[in-house]
Amino acid sequence: MASTDPIAKNKEFAAKEQANFTMLSDEDKKVADAYGVLSPTSGLARRWWFFIGPDGKILHIETASHTADAGQFLAAKLEELKIKKR
Repeated sequence: MASTDPIAKNKEFAAKEQANFTMLSDEDKKVADAYGVLSPTSGLARRWWFFIGPDGKILHIETASHTADAGQFLAAKLEELKIKKR
């Protein structure tokens, strides 16, 4: 997960949500810009999902919002893409 929020805010979010994954704090928005997710009008990062395979290739880009079904969507997409659990 990558966020343009500051590290402190990301740590707070991770603790609150009990996240068991690494989060990238992209305050300078260089990564968001490289992935093309910055809105040209607001400068905010869009909430897109990039599924990246073990070889580093992007397998799928999801541009739809999945606020209400994020967990279900993620599990289904990982299964569809045949990405194994570690």
